[in-house]
Amino acid sequence: MRIKNHRPYLTADLLLIVATVLAAFGWMFSKEVLTHWAPLLFIGIRFILAAVILGIFGTRQLLALTKENWTTALVVGVFFSIAIVFWVYGLHYAEHIGVGAFLTSLGVILVPVVQLFFGERSDRKVWFTLPIAIAGLAALSLESSFGFNLAESAFLTSALLFAIYFSLNSRAAIKVPLVALTSVQLLCVGVISLLLSLVVQEPWDLTPPVETWYWLLASVLIATSLRFFIQTSAQRITTATRAALMMTLEPVWAAIIASFWFDERMSELKILGCTLIFLALVISRIPNWSWMLKTVGRNNR
Repeated sequence: MRIKNHRPYLTADLLLIVATVLAAFGWMFSKEVLTHWAPLLFIGIRFILAAVILGIFGTRQLLALTKENWTTALVVGVFFSIAIVFWVYGLHYAEHIGVGAFLTSLGVILVPVVQLFFGERSDRKVWFTLPIAIAGLAALSLESSFGFNLAESAFLTSALLFAIYFSLNSRAAIKVPLVALTSVQLLCVGVISLLLSLVVQEPWDLTPPVETWYWLLASVLIATSLRFFIQTSAQRITTATRAALMMTLEPVWAAIIASFWFDERMSELKILGCTLIFLALVISRIPNWSWMLKTVGRNNR
């Protein structure tokens, strides 16, 4: 029996760490832009610009897409778009952002459950580490009282849709060229968000302070185009469940970066949350030592 080559998984883990750091910075960039722009307007412009930028680099891939490729990419993009819309809707009505962050983060935790419907069973270690990760997310996010109302329902729906999107995206990344797949998804989010912005009659103020455009540019290039390309690249060479566990790092980096960005002090509860999430990831990455020792023993006979 040959020992399984773990190099692709290691590469994917490193890519996902980069993606989660970029996503965490995206929270800061978005917060700066949202001081002057309506949420759906911002998301629409952000994702359309990101799609156009990636599309320029992936023109050949886009032109070479088959009808089946377009269908796959659009289905993933629609799930992604609806998940984003529910998240923004929840954010708009939320009284406790921490509760919303916790419920949204459950999206990546739900991926192993969703994968069961696709016929993929997760390693036993995953089911052991999930409760640890959930406890970490709770400690990181839930510093306010927990209440369940319209906003929380929207966040929970968003989490379920994100889990489905994540699972579908892992499969689509194997079939559809990466740049084309990512740009089509981002374009779906941008178009749907702008249409909804018009429907709900958000104010379109396109003359914000100059620095807002800089934060928008950072959000487009770093937190959207680059982040989702790296994330999709990683999902192509790893399982959806492994990728999902790595994505629990996003709120950890966001909490750490926010503490410096806004000169905030991290509470003991948040530090405990970060520690538990890191612990869950370490445990999930520990190889099956008993299996390896048995293999080495056989080889030495």
